[in-house]
Amino acid sequence: MAFAELLEEAGGLGLYQILQMIALLIPIFLVTALNLVENFSGAIPDHHCRVPGLGAHSDPAGFPGNLTPEALLTVSIPLGPDQEPEKCRRFLQPQWQLLSPNASAANASRLDTEPCLDGWTYDLSVFSSTIVAEWDLVCDSRALKPMSQSLYMGGILLGAAVCGQVSDRFGRKLVLSWCYLLMALSSTCAAFAPNFSLYCALRFLSAFAVASIMMNTSSLLMEWATTKARAKVMTANALSFSFGLVLLAGTAYAIRAWRLLQLTLSMPFFISFIYSWCLSESARWLLITGRAERGLQALQRVARINGSADPGTRLSAQALSSAMQEELAMAKCRYTIMDLFRTPTLRKRVFCMTLVWFAFGFTYYGLALDLQALGSSLFLLQVLFGTVDFPAKFLALWAMNRVGRRWTQIASLFLAGLSVLANVFVSQEMQPLRLSLAVLGIGSMGAAFSCHAVYSSELYPTVLRMTAISLGQISARLGSMLGPLVRMTGQFFPALPLITYGAVPIIAGLGVLFLPETKNLPLPDTIQDVESGGQREEGARGVDELEKTTGKTTRF
Repeated sequence: MAFAELLEEAGGLGLYQILQMIALLIPIFLVTALNLVENFSGAIPDHHCRVPGLGAHSDPAGFPGNLTPEALLTVSIPLGPDQEPEKCRRFLQPQWQLLSPNASAANASRLDTEPCLDGWTYDLSVFSSTIVAEWDLVCDSRALKPMSQSLYMGGILLGAAVCGQVSDRFGRKLVLSWCYLLMALSSTCAAFAPNFSLYCALRFLSAFAVASIMMNTSSLLMEWATTKARAKVMTANALSFSFGLVLLAGTAYAIRAWRLLQLTLSMPFFISFIYSWCLSESARWLLITGRAERGLQALQRVARINGSADPGTRLSAQALSSAMQEELAMAKCRYTIMDLFRTPTLRKRVFCMTLVWFAFGFTYYGLALDLQALGSSLFLLQVLFGTVDFPAKFLALWAMNRVGRRWTQIASLFLAGLSVLANVFVSQEMQPLRLSLAVLGIGSMGAAFSCHAVYSSELYPTVLRMTAISLGQISARLGSMLGPLVRMTGQFFPALPLITYGAVPIIAGLGVLFLPETKNLPLPDTIQDVESGGQREEGARGVDELEKTTGKTTRF
């Protein structure tokens, strides 16, 4: 718990932390854009069966040469219930009688049709290319697009499961740097994928890296921040996701070809990989895991960058030993994911915060990955969703500093749930009101995420922080995979998806009631810090249980 004092000796929130924040948050902009890039690269353009005589690759044989494109569509493609050309069927034979002014739509609906055996014609007026148009992910193959999104979320889930424990074992900076490279290579190669299967595989690999980038960025920012600055630093981290949403809308508006869009958002990760080696490893993690000499060197380096006077004297081995005697003694213990559940206070925190992670992934991605269902312009909706995040997250920062983390988390989750539930009672004709409630729900989830980034890190000890956050990420990705699938229940009961999206955050908010307030408290470094900071009598019993179950004391 004394690390906060050492950090103050190293200059507190100084030049190094500012430079670190800039270096770490720029990749988060791009990660956010790549997370939701398929809102644009996978947009579904208007389409119908390919008609001979229309399009660049058409064969006009069998059709009179003086027919207009509209007439060709009329005799070749039946009309759907919305009086627009059918997307997935065509007439077996050209129906010339439909050109007659007296032809009726009822008679046309009874004519024989067949699937689009010769492919489709797409309206490329908005996007010059998308993965849907390039690989014909429509009609009988329309399920392939949500499958690619689920695979992407599965990649993040696997990355969270693996990278959390690896980061607690080998360090935040090392894992982060190599995941920058993995992200750069896989995402760049995805822009040149010759087929849909390889594209999905490369997106899966990039998603694996995404989980590590988000988690290790959060931990490095939190573990180099002073007690008073934590909320501001993590709010800046949360706001970087909002910038990413706006960046995506602007980039997609300027670049309408999906391969060039993918490439533009991927290439900067090569630069991030190069400069990441100049960052300092988390000194807090180095000290707690028994790497005292490296931890001291990291502190002294940061102190010099921050302009701290005489860091070699103020941050010496003797000062370190006296300030963190208890923490350094615990550095010999080796921890696993099972240690999250051995003691009562930590176990309760993990359960409650994992539920909040799930609620965020479930509701946010259930709404944000289907912008086309909300109508209007995709670009406008993306900017709107990103813009509303800014006031929501600043409001969350103000609330965290005034009323604390706990009540801010509860209020934001409740507001998100109630906003979504309110849409159940609004008719489809009232589209502006439905859109406003959806934006309010997304903004509230953004505020909940901003608070959660601070709150979850303050609840977990340094020795298991990344492991606990990775467990939360797994829960969030399970939610993000299930969220879009819940939309399928709407065909049986139209209101069920919104009811589910609204109920889950409210239930998670109720779980937060069982957690303590962490405002202005130092970060816990050990499990003992968590237990003694929570229910003291129960915590003491839990520590005894831990000592009985962790017999090995090998160096981490």
